[in-house]
Amino acid sequence: MKTFFGFLCFVLLSQGVGGLLHELTGGRFSIWSLVARLDAFDGYEIYVSVILVVAGLAMGAAADAAGRGAVLSSGDQEGKRR
Repeated sequence: MKTFFGFLCFVLLSQGVGGLLHELTGGRFSIWSLVARLDAFDGYEIYVSVILVVAGLAMGAAADAAGRGAVLSSGDQEGKRR
């Protein structure tokens, strides 16, 4: 589960940062950004990119929590140290 959340974090962050770079540099990073290619987000690319970055950070926090939760639920006494 941690690996899936980590991968999702990477995808969301890369698309969000790519979208922001695409908008702020005038289209130089067009290969990175899926948001710029979709007509549904026309005019809202920066907002959608910021939302993707925030969602990516949330997924990163969830991946970290999932990793710690797996250690705590394993019953290992060393994993319960804080």
